[in-house]
Order: sequence, then C-alpha cells, then structure tokens
Amino acid sequence: MLLAFDTATPYVTVALHDGSDVLAERRSDQRMKHGEQLAPLIEAVTADAGIVRQDLTAIAVGVGPGPFTGLRVGLVTARTLALVLEIPVYGVCSLDVVAIEAALGAEPIGTGFLVATDARRKEVYLAAYDEQGRRLDGPDVVRPADAATEDPVAGEGATLYPDAFPDQRGPALPSAGWLAHAVAEELAELHDPEPMYLRRPDAVAPGAPKRVS
Repeated sequence: MLLAFDTATPYVTVALHDGSDVLAERRSDQRMKHGEQLAPLIEAVTADAGIVRQDLTAIAVGVGPGPFTGLRVGLVTARTLALVLEIPVYGVCSLDVVAIEAALGAEPIGTGFLVATDARRKEVYLAAYDEQGRRLDGPDVVRPADAATEDPVAGEGATLYPDAFPDQRGPALPSAGWLAHAVAEELAELHDPEPMYLRRPDAVAPGAPKRVS
C-alpha cells in the first residue's frame, strides 16, 4: 500500500494506491496550511481506504521545486513515517507529476509542452516535456516574460500569467493520485526525499558576528 503526498504548492494533496489503482485521494481546502492539514489528510485517506498506517509498504513524496516551508513539512513527514514504519520513501519532482497527468490523463495534450508552477516573486518554476510527459529540460526558475511561448503550458503558472502562456492546459496543481501512479508504474525519475530548491530560502541563519578591532 503506497501513501503519496505533495506539499510543494499552496495546497496539500494526499492519496493511497494499492499497486493497481488509487483507493482514496484528498486535497486541502485552505492555502498555506501545510503543517495543520497534512497529518489530518493522511488520517482521512487511510480511513477512507479502511487501513491503518501499519498497512503501508512505501511512501511517495513530491520534492518540489516549491517554497521552503511547505516542502519541509512534506519531506520531514515522509522521512519520519518511513523511519518509524521501516518502509522506503521515494521522491518525485512535483513538476513531473503535473506533466504525467497532462500527458496521460483524461485530456492528454498530445504534443511537447511546458509545465510552469508558481515560484512567487513574479517568477515561475519551468520545465519542458515530450508528449509522454518525460522531462527534457529544467526545472529552472524564470520570469514569465522571459519564457513566453505559444506552446501548451500546464500548471498554475499558466493561470497566473496568461499573457506569457496563452495556451493554458490542465492540470493546474500536482495530484497525489498521479504522484502515486508515477511511482507505482515507474513513470518518473525517482529521487531521494530531499528538497529540490532552485534558489536560497528567504530566511537564512545570520552569519558570524564581525570581530571588533
């Protein structure tokens, strides 16, 4: 039983996969409440599927890129659960999850495309994919105007910056169900459960004090 969750965007998404299909999936209804909502959502999907945590055999977690605080909540939770339950944990780039659904979901794009997600500071995280959802380039952090294109673009970045990305496609956000599919069916590159940061966090530890001469 695979537990999958992603906290790389303002919303938390959690799902359970039994090796054949997704049994349960939920998404948070409040933005930027990762710490408050991840644990209750995990409890909710396990209850939906009628299992307990001891039934889990693996964990899949989105590794970003995304804001430092949200990623930290998801990755610490994934590593802690994996340690306690003595099960493996697999990381997947969150943009890859969007791409796999865009390429293989209910409305496949059918050609090469981009995925753009919100990087704040009027920037986006951007990566390029082929028609099967395989990453060709990126991810990078760029200003939308510098990456403007007529090509199809999935992800929330297309919604936020329609002038730069007029051919908006779904999905807007990563789905834990598709994250689970990506791991169970080996559709994406697997990573260690470490955050994929493309720039330094806003909050940094102060440097050593200067010596007084």
